[in-house]
Amino acid sequence: MSQLRPHQYVIKPGALPPSLMVRHFTPLEWEQFIESSTLQREAAGRPYVQVKRFGGPGDAGRDVEARLTAALTAYEWDLYQAKHYKSPLSPSEFFPELAKFFCHLAAGTYPPPRRYYVCSPQNAGPDLHDLIANPAAFKARFMADWAGGKTGLKGVVGELTQAVRGVVDAFDFARIEECLLRELLTWHAKNSVAYCKTFHIEPERGDDPAMPALPTDEELNYVAELLAVYLEQGSVAHSVEELMQTDYAEHFQDCRAEFYCAEGLKRFSRDLFERDEFANLLEMVLKGVRSAVSHPRNKIGLDRLDAAVERASTLKLTDSALHGRFRGADLPGTCHHLVNEKKLRWIR
Repeated sequence: MSQLRPHQYVIKPGALPPSLMVRHFTPLEWEQFIESSTLQREAAGRPYVQVKRFGGPGDAGRDVEARLTAALTAYEWDLYQAKHYKSPLSPSEFFPELAKFFCHLAAGTYPPPRRYYVCSPQNAGPDLHDLIANPAAFKARFMADWAGGKTGLKGVVGELTQAVRGVVDAFDFARIEECLLRELLTWHAKNSVAYCKTFHIEPERGDDPAMPALPTDEELNYVAELLAVYLEQGSVAHSVEELMQTDYAEHFQDCRAEFYCAEGLKRFSRDLFERDEFANLLEMVLKGVRSAVSHPRNKIGLDRLDAAVERASTLKLTDSALHGRFRGADLPGTCHHLVNEKKLRWIR
């Protein structure tokens, strides 16, 4: 049995791949991207209970604060520092931010974090990468450069006082980690709606769900209505099993195939849009077919069914966000979905 082909994602013509697009973000967009990414992250099996972006003046050296507990508690939160530069991050670009962090830690602005994540669109350069990989050497270099006013630390806000020095000495530099761009992109992609919107990515519709041999509980309403239509036509079948032995079986299965085609569109819509665009489509179809169903000349259920499907197939629903993704049986299938939701009936 062939497996269902999942939805694929393709970059719109003219758009850059996400790994390159982030380089063109503004500093604010970069902070917002990090905030959105961390919202999707489960840190060591524990989702964050609160993620808040600060950024800008007054951020106290923390662009994004992600808490593992409701209260801001020592070692129960992660700090994400966003640094957006045109090249890989260097020690001289990062050390001033780290000095600000230790000054606020000494002042009691916030308790020490579990992790301090450095986030840059081109990641850390070789010098900073090597320092982060060797916490003892990192601490020694940072302290020496701050004391000597080197590596961007000359005249920084906050001095290396005895109190601050004590905080730096006590801090485990192994808590400072590089948060790689690929990790941020992986977390961000868990929210497919935000990911596609941010990076101008279009999902391609995959295979529709396979139609099971017998109807499921989710098909009860429209299947019951179809059985009633066939009874009105002279069928003696009161169950699907009985119907499958009659001349109505082929038409019944064709209607189910239309339902499942539209079900594929429904699932695609759910993955793509924040709003329920499939529900909006159903309302459009309902308005478009209602007069055909209620027309006086359509006196029996099969006539009303045929009129609805025929009218639905001709509708030009360009206002639908799903327009352009339609397949041949989608609009006929929406009629069966409307019956399944009890918004249409074939038998009066």
